[in-house]
Amino acid sequence: MLLSRLPWMLILLTAAALVLPSVLLDAAEQDRSPVDLVLLQDGALLATANQTSHTVSLVRTRDGQVLDEASVGQHPQSILLHPDGKRLFVSAGHAGRIDVLEVVGDRLVPQASLPAVGEPHGMAITTDGKLLYVALTALDQVLEIDLATGKERRRIDVGRWPRHLAITPDGKRMAVTASGDRGMAIVDLVEGELAWLDRFVALNLGHVVMSNDGKFAYYPWMVYRANAITAGNIRLGWVLASRIARSRLDKQERREAISLDPRGEAIADPHGIALTSDEDRIVCSASGSQELLVYQLPGLPFESVGGPDHIDPALQADKDRFFRIPLPGRPLGLRIAPDNNLVYVANYLRNSVQQIDLQRREVTAEFDLGGPPTPSLARQGEAIFYDGKRSLDQWYSCHSCHYEGGGNAVAMDTLNDGSSRTFKTVLPLYNVTRTAPWTWHGWQTDLDDALHRSLTTTMLGPEPQNNDLAALRAYFETLTPPPNPLALQDSAEVTAGRDLFFGAKAACSTCHSGDLYTDGKNHDVGLGSSGDRYKTFNTPSLLGVFRKSALLHDGRARSLEQVLEGPHAPENVRGEVLSEDERHALIEFLKTL
Repeated sequence: MLLSRLPWMLILLTAAALVLPSVLLDAAEQDRSPVDLVLLQDGALLATANQTSHTVSLVRTRDGQVLDEASVGQHPQSILLHPDGKRLFVSAGHAGRIDVLEVVGDRLVPQASLPAVGEPHGMAITTDGKLLYVALTALDQVLEIDLATGKERRRIDVGRWPRHLAITPDGKRMAVTASGDRGMAIVDLVEGELAWLDRFVALNLGHVVMSNDGKFAYYPWMVYRANAITAGNIRLGWVLASRIARSRLDKQERREAISLDPRGEAIADPHGIALTSDEDRIVCSASGSQELLVYQLPGLPFESVGGPDHIDPALQADKDRFFRIPLPGRPLGLRIAPDNNLVYVANYLRNSVQQIDLQRREVTAEFDLGGPPTPSLARQGEAIFYDGKRSLDQWYSCHSCHYEGGGNAVAMDTLNDGSSRTFKTVLPLYNVTRTAPWTWHGWQTDLDDALHRSLTTTMLGPEPQNNDLAALRAYFETLTPPPNPLALQDSAEVTAGRDLFFGAKAACSTCHSGDLYTDGKNHDVGLGSSGDRYKTFNTPSLLGVFRKSALLHDGRARSLEQVLEGPHAPENVRGEVLSEDERHALIEFLKTL
């Protein structure tokens, strides 16, 4: 048997896990939505992680034929190839596990499932193939798994919202994006601890790729400049803008970065990144502006402080040092073939993999992974949500602020409440169709009007057409938040916290009521400022509050502890003074929501 050759596989997949989901019974009607891919057998094969079909596809690159498709856990985020060239690791973000498959001929054979509770996202593996590292986004940790036993070895705290990571070739250091802390974490793997966290107001940090010598980690990110949303500020790059950075791992220094945005035709939502093996080229997918960015790496004008708000003019003028290739859809993860010429890109919205020839500077093939011939209304809304071209000069998309339908780590001035420079934290869009009224002040009672204002005022984009608003609403109905890994906690403290929450002493449920923990009403809780147009605030849902890194309407609180000790402490709202033990118990309950 195949498993007899893999004694390290201790946790076998159940029979149910080996059966394709029912939605795949009619494969032609199921969107695949690939988010990441790997190349095998010197580029003869590739495998994709398909997010909405919860599958992996095995594709022959010679002719684009899909050889096989296998089920994995819900909502895969990334895929990784073992150094043996045969085993595939897939992080199933909403299933809390890593699925392992082996490529046998032209088939994907499921092997095992390794526990990784906490919303597993990006992965990295040591060059000897012995240790697997997994970013646990919901728990702010990196999980280390011993592949000889399939067991957890340790966990390393790395900062808020780790999503992507890369290891130095010697296995001694690791770079981990920490979007919730707005920076890059550098981990000492010998000591098993955070070496330092470089914060630099980063948003939505993308994939990470390591230099051959392990000295630098390269990654794309976006920056919010906290200026008023005006046409002039947007065009100056003073609202949202895109960067590629490099962080040193051999010694602590501030990251260096280059600006990506040309005037009049900016870059939106950079995500995937890769280096040619000779490190002559660096390529990056821009999912919002729908393109592949290609740079000559030597001589890129990286700067640690200052720098231009737009792409360096000399770089932009040199068509060999920088060029961009249109990739309609939503290009995400990518890999460069061994020939350093062909690039393969997972295109989420096109249910495909695009093959790009760097010498010809064009898409030379597209491999269809399967999906409906006509997008559903919700899929059309999803396309609008991720489209940076819906904003002025394509600087940002809805996703730029509402990352994958959630929130981000900053308070932003969106002009949605009619006032300027009154910054508000970005609320997740889960259950948004059920949580009227809208905006932090709750003045907006028509969701279509709120969406229209977002597209035309916050994004300064064109007027929505035909069924655009209905499509966005349909897409929001499909949004499912990641599962809460703390939801099943059941302790005396959680019970005590629950009693406080619903009781008269903390009185939280006076406003945070119902299955969404919001009463849908506006209240004056003493948190306003002179610049606010309205005095009252709309009660936000507390579902998933444990994962937020910026709390209250203006982000003044960075933890639940600060919420309960500051102006929003129970005694300052409708409850009574809580003891230290009571506050701790209440927080433990809030973490389970």
